[in-house]
Amino acid sequence: MTREPYAEVKPIHPKAMPVILATEDEFDAWLNAPVEEVLNLQRPLPDGALQIVARGDRKDAA
Repeated sequence: MTREPYAEVKPIHPKAMPVILATEDEFDAWLNAPVEEVLNLQRPLPDGALQIVARGDRKDAA
């Protein structure tokens, strides 16, 4: 499931990003709750909730 990109991600990938489950309760809901509740997890995190930890080209052979 994807959504519009967060402010931190948009400059890197402007189209979409995965929904992020941020708590144990969200993870449990994802696995066990009715679909109506799970769809509520498709919401933005507050801007600033993500941190970019690396930029630039990969140096490994991936």
